[in-house]
Amino acid sequence: MVKQISAQPDLDRIFAALSDPTRRALLQRLDAEDGLSVSELARPMAMSLPAVMKHLDVLEGAGLIARQKTGRTVACRLTAAPMEDAMGWLARYQRFWTESLDRLAAAVERMP
Repeated sequence: MVKQISAQPDLDRIFAALSDPTRRALLQRLDAEDGLSVSELARPMAMSLPAVMKHLDVLEGAGLIARQKTGRTVACRLTAAPMEDAMGWLARYQRFWTESLDRLAAAVERMP
């Protein structure tokens, strides 16, 4: 097995954060509503508040959310800019597959 070392640790953190369905659900909630407290985010989740906090730590470490403390309340908001890096990386492969499928379609059309 060949071990590859990533030259883009930020991209690794983004994809790792997005790989978990709970974290994606948290991001969707933050996208739908402009800023929520940690308690509001945790309320519909079928897990403890400390478990939700660990997921938020991962999202914050990837730069996908920002937290702001006001008094005793910690509010979270989406910071989607890092997803642009992931989208750029994925777009290269989208072009690859689009071009490959276009070549395949052209070859099929040339068949008798």
